Amino acid sequence: MAAEGGSCSMEGKEPETAVTYYRLEEVAKRNSENDVWIVIHGRVYDITRFLSEHPGGEEVLIEQAGRDATESFEDVGHSSDAKEMLKQYYVGELHPSDRKGDGSENSSSMYKSCWASWIIPVVGAVLLAVMYRFYMAESKLS
Repeated sequence: MAAEGGSCSMEGKEPETAVTYYRLEEVAKRNSENDVWIVIHGRVYDITRFLSEHPGGEEVLIEQAGRDATESFEDVGHSSDAKEMLKQYYVGELHPSDRKGDGSENSSSMYKSCWASWIIPVVGAVLLAVMYRFYMAESKLS
């Protein structure tokens, strides 16, 4: 565990708070019923005291203990209230070298996947419309 960050006073700005970084190996050690840590979007959460309160049961949280649960968290489609609740369990950030592929490096990856998710159906619909138009024009000639 390495505490990085710092505080500095600048006119008109609040001092930054120190951020604690955790390696994925360290989070992985927190995987028992008495100590449950998870990573969601590059942030580390100690959700041990939340186990009994989780509407989906504690088993689903224990199953994700000690690892990156971002995909599972998003797949369930948690509400904005659930996302807001995460703040009270926040303990630090995943170390930058362990963040590869978690989607938290930059927001442009989100836009790229968004672009790809709608461009293919649009192109398909345009192709179908063109094919239908040619088919109708050909059938009128016959």
